[in-house]
Amino acid sequence: MREVAPRTTRLGLASLAWPIVAVIVVQTLIAALSIYTMSAVRAYVGGESLWSKGYMEAIYQLHNFAETGDAAHFAAFEREIAVPLADRSGRIALQSTPIDLDAAKDGFLGGGNHPDDIAQQIWLFRYFQDVVYLREAIEHWTAADRMIVALADMARSIRLERALIGNPDAARIAEWQGRIDGLKAEVRPLTDAFAASLGRGSRAITWLLFAANLATATILVLLGVMRLRSLLNQRAAVVRALRAERERAQVTLSSIGQAVVSTDAEGRVNYMNRVAERLLGVSMREAGQAKLSHLFEVGNEGGPNIEQIMARLLNAEPVASTPSPRMLTRRDGAAMPVSIVGSPLLSDGRATGSVIVLNDMTREKEFIDRLSWQATHDALTSLANRRAFEAAISARIAQLGSQPSSNAVMFIDLDQFKIVNDTCGHAAGDALLRLVAGSLRPICEPVGTLARLGGDEFGFLLGDASPAAAAGIAETIRRTVEQLDFHWNDRMFRMTASIGVVELSSAMATLEDTLRGADVACYVAKDKGRNRVHIHRTGDGELQERVGEMAWVERIHRAIAEDRFVLFFQPIMALQTGAAGQHVEILLRLSGDDGALVPPGAFIGPAERYGLMPLVDRWVVGATFRVLAAREAAKSRPLITTCAINLSGQTVADAGFADFVRRQFELHGISPRRICFEITETSAIERLDLARAFIDEMREIGCRFSLDDFGAGMSSFNYLKSLPVDYLKIDGSFVRDMLHDEFDRATVEMIHRLGKLTGKQTVAEIVEDEATLFALREIGVDFAQGYVIAAPAPFLVAAEDDEDAPRLKRRAGNPRLN
Repeated sequence: MREVAPRTTRLGLASLAWPIVAVIVVQTLIAALSIYTMSAVRAYVGGESLWSKGYMEAIYQLHNFAETGDAAHFAAFEREIAVPLADRSGRIALQSTPIDLDAAKDGFLGGGNHPDDIAQQIWLFRYFQDVVYLREAIEHWTAADRMIVALADMARSIRLERALIGNPDAARIAEWQGRIDGLKAEVRPLTDAFAASLGRGSRAITWLLFAANLATATILVLLGVMRLRSLLNQRAAVVRALRAERERAQVTLSSIGQAVVSTDAEGRVNYMNRVAERLLGVSMREAGQAKLSHLFEVGNEGGPNIEQIMARLLNAEPVASTPSPRMLTRRDGAAMPVSIVGSPLLSDGRATGSVIVLNDMTREKEFIDRLSWQATHDALTSLANRRAFEAAISARIAQLGSQPSSNAVMFIDLDQFKIVNDTCGHAAGDALLRLVAGSLRPICEPVGTLARLGGDEFGFLLGDASPAAAAGIAETIRRTVEQLDFHWNDRMFRMTASIGVVELSSAMATLEDTLRGADVACYVAKDKGRNRVHIHRTGDGELQERVGEMAWVERIHRAIAEDRFVLFFQPIMALQTGAAGQHVEILLRLSGDDGALVPPGAFIGPAERYGLMPLVDRWVVGATFRVLAAREAAKSRPLITTCAINLSGQTVADAGFADFVRRQFELHGISPRRICFEITETSAIERLDLARAFIDEMREIGCRFSLDDFGAGMSSFNYLKSLPVDYLKIDGSFVRDMLHDEFDRATVEMIHRLGKLTGKQTVAEIVEDEATLFALREIGVDFAQGYVIAAPAPFLVAAEDDEDAPRLKRRAGNPRLN
């Protein structure tokens, strides 16, 4: 019924209006025809005046010429007689077969008629020449034209005779003048009859058109009377429907969770729901008929104040919500961030009131502010992150075109960080990174942008500094790190750093080339013995090529060819059941030339930079499927039901990767339900269309998906609905400090609730202690992963090779964790 009622109303209005519209159209056409016809008649009357004037003046000039023989009088005669002669040629052109319209136009134009009237004269002559009045006028016109021709002939005869005999006697002149006066006497009645015929025709047309307009007006009035009752009935029905709809709207507004305020046409409050009363700190009885500006104010940052908002609404202009929250201040002084949306209440296109919706954005603003900060800062060190660092470099490159200057980009890599991290754990590594950041900040931040790029790598953009000054600051940074004494659990570590410097002074530079140059220079510093500064110059091109191609590209290709990658796995515990070992994440290591395992942080970054991740991910998928198939054949325990495999953004964008995965499923006989692909939020969002297409294709065959590092970037929340994933993997930076940071805990809780709302399970990573595990279970998080559950172990075929299996079984049965 909701769809049919508007259509029925529209059809009823159409059936009501069309007869009236038709009569109005007909009346308009009649009026237009009347005006056009009368204009044509007026043009003929004006033309007749010019015709008569020309004819009479021609007689006068010929009369003088007959008496004096002055050539000037004859020239004047010819000029004046040309007007009626031209009208005559126009009439003859219209009466010819076929009609010569061009000759007719030229004739009427020569007759002195206005160019804008000629089309109307031709139209009236062509289509109404048989009407009695116009027919009579044309007959008189034709007869008069014969007199015109006779007058022209007489003029030529007089001129010729004067030329032959010279000066005539008085009798001859009197004869000529008598003949001229005779033609004048014959033409006068014809011109009077022509004018009289046009006058009668004009009056007849006027009465006819008056009668037609009167008839159409009468029909219009009758139709209005006939439809009036129907209109009144419809109006009564609409009033009843509006009254019922208003009652339903008030019930609805009273029950929604947003503050709703409505005003009259003067901006005075006439309705507030209960949420609005609580938000504004005033009851409806107290606020009744008060203006909104008396109840609260909104800051003018980023948008209009409340008076301007009301002025726009009462001017029938809607008010959309601003991108960021507005600060609302109540009359008791309390302030809170809100979003404001307003709509005018319209009647006949005029605003009769307004509706304003206020939404308390206190928690959202806190969360957005924190996420905005996290989008450009490193959570561990509070320095700028890689995204902000790259944005700063891009901005500086853009300035070089108009403001030439010398700048430097540095990559700072800690040499002994792996030793600290491996021997003392992640907590020690994090403390060391904070110590380094705090030591470098006083040196770098006053003159440039210091950032943590990831792992133990820092970046520094130095502005407006000569190469020599940049080298000096780089050396200062190196000495500062070298002089650090890092203590952890009665152990002391001396730190050093390898620094790569690249000059940035050309507007032709690109972000990619600049970062690559600094990365290569840093690698060269490490390759030459570490604890040194290497400045990348133009002449280092060969070294850069050798390092780029032979270091990482060659190593990764050789690792794939020689099968030197090693699979590890880390169990993921189901928190609500305590089961561990059936859900695992596959991790990757590289076996170095000396047999030592190289962590992924050392080669994943270069592999991504040089586009090798699709090759690496293919190796991981193939090797994982082989081990899963072998474990299934050997009936190894525990049975792995979910195996999570990380994919890079490059792999997701690889058009042939989906076909490769399908072939691997067929080759090894692995059920797609056992595979969960993990895609980081950054790679998924940067390639949203490709990620969505890949996810949809794999989900069709049964694979599941997890969105890794969720929450680390603000943009992931905006695109969550677009990615049909099964798991949200809460970024470990929130989990690690959630027991000590209320915001981190609130973020974990919000992500978990968001997952539940969207039908997704949540996984917490980097769970380091049992207290955090207990807190996660209390929140309701579905899975947890970290060293407190199990450390990564080689992913082998036989169950007895899984060294962590006994400990996993003990932990699963630990009552403290259940």
